[in-house]
Amino acid sequence: MPEDPRRSGAPAGSRVAAPEAIEQLPDAMTSEELGARVRQLALGQRRLRRLLDAGVAISADMEPRAVLEHIVAAAADLVGARYGALGVLGPEGDFVDLVTVGVDEERMLAAEGLPQGHGLLIGLIADRKPLRVDDIQADPRSVGFPPCHPRMTTLLGVPLTVRDTVYGNLYLADKADGTPFTDDDEAILTALASAASVSIENARLYQDLKRVAMHFQLRMLPALPDLSPLVCELRYEPASELPRLGGDWCDAVLLPDGAVSLVIGDVTGHAVAAAPIMAQIRNMLRALVFDHGGPPSLVVSKLDRALTMFAEPPTATLVLTRLERVADEFVLRWSNAGHPPPLLLHPGLGARFLSPARHGIPVGVDPTVPRYDHAQRLPAGSTLLLFTDGLVERRGQDIDASMAALADQAMGLLDASLERLCAELVAGRGRLFDDDVTLLALRVPDHRAR
Repeated sequence: MPEDPRRSGAPAGSRVAAPEAIEQLPDAMTSEELGARVRQLALGQRRLRRLLDAGVAISADMEPRAVLEHIVAAAADLVGARYGALGVLGPEGDFVDLVTVGVDEERMLAAEGLPQGHGLLIGLIADRKPLRVDDIQADPRSVGFPPCHPRMTTLLGVPLTVRDTVYGNLYLADKADGTPFTDDDEAILTALASAASVSIENARLYQDLKRVAMHFQLRMLPALPDLSPLVCELRYEPASELPRLGGDWCDAVLLPDGAVSLVIGDVTGHAVAAAPIMAQIRNMLRALVFDHGGPPSLVVSKLDRALTMFAEPPTATLVLTRLERVADEFVLRWSNAGHPPPLLLHPGLGARFLSPARHGIPVGVDPTVPRYDHAQRLPAGSTLLLFTDGLVERRGQDIDASMAALADQAMGLLDASLERLCAELVAGRGRLFDDDVTLLALRVPDHRAR
């Protein structure tokens, strides 16, 4: 007679497995084993998430040193290692940089210098495959540790390669829990190294592109002529986020009649096409100023008409000035085509933006719109600043507040040399620019030139 389920403690309607049925399940797990497996799976998922997060963090930065620091920190964190390092190879195959975690990097490099071409780690470069060592001192390839180097027992290293190019090696030593490195540790470090190698290559290409763009842009800037007794200074900084060619330009021309023409402008847009268009407009304007002369408004109107020769006329903002000597002082005449106004500084008169009510539109928009001239006496000891909008425009920042801050900072530097004033004004903006920046400064001497 079958046993009553109620007496056995089983729910009514259920079947109770016999002892022999359990014996037929050799793969069945105990609760402890199942818990361990669940914890292992959860750990694997956490490591995968951290690996993905590390990949995002590495790829988000284009500054080479910051990329390297992200890589080493992420590697040590993912594997739980006490020490980590990334050795960077230069074009000649020698180590040119070393970034570490858990080591007094500055002290170690001062005492020992960069890694040399021997020992365990050089094998990573030669063999181009992962290296795992459970006892560094006992390995025949080991050359020992320098005096300032911490003593390490276990090692896990991988090369950093992209398309047969070796960028360096990434290695870890001594897990925090004292256990040897595992196959899983090697797999996750190899995966990180793959992402890291691409990020290092991208960062290098980014820096190369930035240098080329900067060099090209600087070549487009003019060599300032001798405007004595006036003193002139030029400062240019590229946009911070991208190595893009900008449309900023400036010029200073000593005219046949003895007057001085200063211009600063900015072509709309930041594509590669902006740079050659900028050069065309600058050269056209220089020819108009030098050969035809006349008040600034007339020259800007002629430029407006000249731009109609383009199938799609480019647009640009600019301020064109003409400085004339009248008796024993200088008079500034200018026309503004949609550009930030000049800033006039004087020890006794303070700071003032030259922004009359009749403010012209950018050139290249409508050649029939009239242009206006304005005039301002430049007292002895005054300083005139012409700048592009990159100096004062910031995302999320009020433009009026930014311009007021520029005026305050410039007044505080009025006693400094013109070179220092320009450098400080640019550096004072934090060297983080949404757009490229051009600053042209002119100073009238304190004494009256005769």
